[in-house]
Amino acid sequence: MEALEPAGLQAALIAAQQLEADHDAALAQWRLAVERARYEAEKTERRYRAVEPENRLVARGLEAEWEQRLWELDQAQAELARRQQQRPAMLTAGERHALLALGQDLRRVWFAPSTTPRDQKELLRALLEEVIIAVFRDEYRAHLTLRWRGGRLTELDVSLPRSRPATVRTDEDTVALLRRLAAHYPDEIIAGILNRQGRTTARGLRFTANLVGNTRRNWQIPRFEPRPESPAGELLSIKQAAILLNMAPSTLHRWVNDGFVAGEQVTPGAPWQIRMSDDLRRQFVEEAPEGHVVMQEATKVLGLSRQTVLQRVKRGELDAVHVCHGRRKGLRIKVIDNQTDLFTHIS
Repeated sequence: MEALEPAGLQAALIAAQQLEADHDAALAQWRLAVERARYEAEKTERRYRAVEPENRLVARGLEAEWEQRLWELDQAQAELARRQQQRPAMLTAGERHALLALGQDLRRVWFAPSTTPRDQKELLRALLEEVIIAVFRDEYRAHLTLRWRGGRLTELDVSLPRSRPATVRTDEDTVALLRRLAAHYPDEIIAGILNRQGRTTARGLRFTANLVGNTRRNWQIPRFEPRPESPAGELLSIKQAAILLNMAPSTLHRWVNDGFVAGEQVTPGAPWQIRMSDDLRRQFVEEAPEGHVVMQEATKVLGLSRQTVLQRVKRGELDAVHVCHGRRKGLRIKVIDNQTDLFTHIS
């Protein structure tokens, strides 16, 4: 704004006039050079024409000198023509008056209510040639160098906003799962569950009992408190239930996966739990009751495939027990079907 005010524009016009005067002075010197070259060429021509024809050696030397002077004249004229073309255009009186009037109106135009930010940007684009920005993030500042049309430079220091780093927080799904698990398991078991599911802390670390405890306390999640035993059916781990049922934990775990024994999980990846009830205890016996046979014989008697028999056992359509002792341990299926069908003869 200061550069485009009347005083600044007047200085620019004076500088333009000085530039024009300097260029005119240089042109005057080149015009003198052309005149000197023309004079030397004409003088050499007169000397050449005045020599006697018998003096051939003198005439040949004067002819060569004349050609050299003509070449120098051509070079001086070409340089004068080139410099005349480079002469800056002169402003007319009307153009000078319009520029000075613009300097008086520019500030009012810039701050006028009708001037939009887009108009101001267009004006800046017309005046600026280049903006160089150097950012110093550690110092929260940027250094700007503005190069205006005409070559003037303006340097500015601009403060950068101090951005607040993002808060590191545990994933909401992990917190919700931790809230559910804390009602059933201690911190060390919860850590194993979360790691098996591929979950990490807010900083990308694997969970440990201490990290689970820190997260739980941060989110005000109560710690696990063992509940009193329930006579109706206590929830036990696979290992605890296998001890009570007098069988191998791996076998019990396989039967849970196969669906023969009901198991419970708080979430996928959590340890299986078995509710120890009287009905479950009756499914595990030392000797098979009467009418219960091994799988191979059951498929023959029932006329079904092994897979179909297993599915009917899982759905409770066939009664089955698990023999835990003796040489022939395993599943025993009751094959006596008391239901009548279309082929049963009724007397």
